[in-house]
Amino acid sequence: MMAAQHALAEEAAPRSALLLRAAQRLLRPFVWLLMREGVTFPVLADLLRGLYVDIALHEGQARTDSRVNVMTGIHRKEIRHLREQPQMLEEVPQALSRGSLVIARWLASPDTTDSNGRPLPLPRTAEPGQASFDVLVSSLTTDVRPRTLLDAFLAQGLVRQDGDGLIALNLRAFVPLPGDGMQLFYFGRNLGDHMAAACANVASQVTAPYFDRSVHYDGLTTDQATTLDMLAREKAQALLIDVNRAALAMLDAAEADAKLDAAATPQAPLRRVNLGIYLFNGDDLPDNPGTMP
Repeated sequence: MMAAQHALAEEAAPRSALLLRAAQRLLRPFVWLLMREGVTFPVLADLLRGLYVDIALHEGQARTDSRVNVMTGIHRKEIRHLREQPQMLEEVPQALSRGSLVIARWLASPDTTDSNGRPLPLPRTAEPGQASFDVLVSSLTTDVRPRTLLDAFLAQGLVRQDGDGLIALNLRAFVPLPGDGMQLFYFGRNLGDHMAAACANVASQVTAPYFDRSVHYDGLTTDQATTLDMLAREKAQALLIDVNRAALAMLDAAEADAKLDAAATPQAPLRRVNLGIYLFNGDDLPDNPGTMP
């Protein structure tokens, strides 16, 4: 009976109140991280104020300060000041664009994987026509020497080299180092894309345009949660490898078609795809407000 009354109360609450309740939940771990890193509320408030104005101008189609004021509730004097402030642009770390391409190709190419799709150990160099680490890197970038990238991979634990000189990919280690620029880039991009998809689904008046599903259980023991965690990691890794392989095959086919038809004008990519998978294994945060992962 209590659950039914609670559900009715939820339905009767204004949509804006429900949205703010959801915002409180999703912002709580982010505010915890900001405080942990020494980012104070005034700094975040300035950032949010600038975002409100920027979105009103570029996505809300507001043209005048008065209109932006109505849409955002921000004073016109502040709006004029914020119009003159340069927006922070997302910069892709160089290590990301180079290293991730090499790893992605290593995981997808038939030349560098076995019959089960597992990445093969590669020699540093090899005879012409044979797969090697140097050939893999050189096929993707000329901006960095293969030896330089290999040293970086070894230092980060992404690969290991045995006594025979074979270089093996360490899939478990292909996670950005805590606190470095690559980790923070992925943090912003992946969570931002997930938020963009989820917000588009909530705002949609028809069928939700983006896939966003989850499996959630409570009342599990620690051992049960750990078992599900391990199962999810295994299945998720396999899915990511499969999607990566399919995407690279499409790009390779498109590149081959373009080479055959030299007169064709390459068309710039119109869409991008970002598949992300997460798993939370811990106490329920709203019931434990003092606990963070």
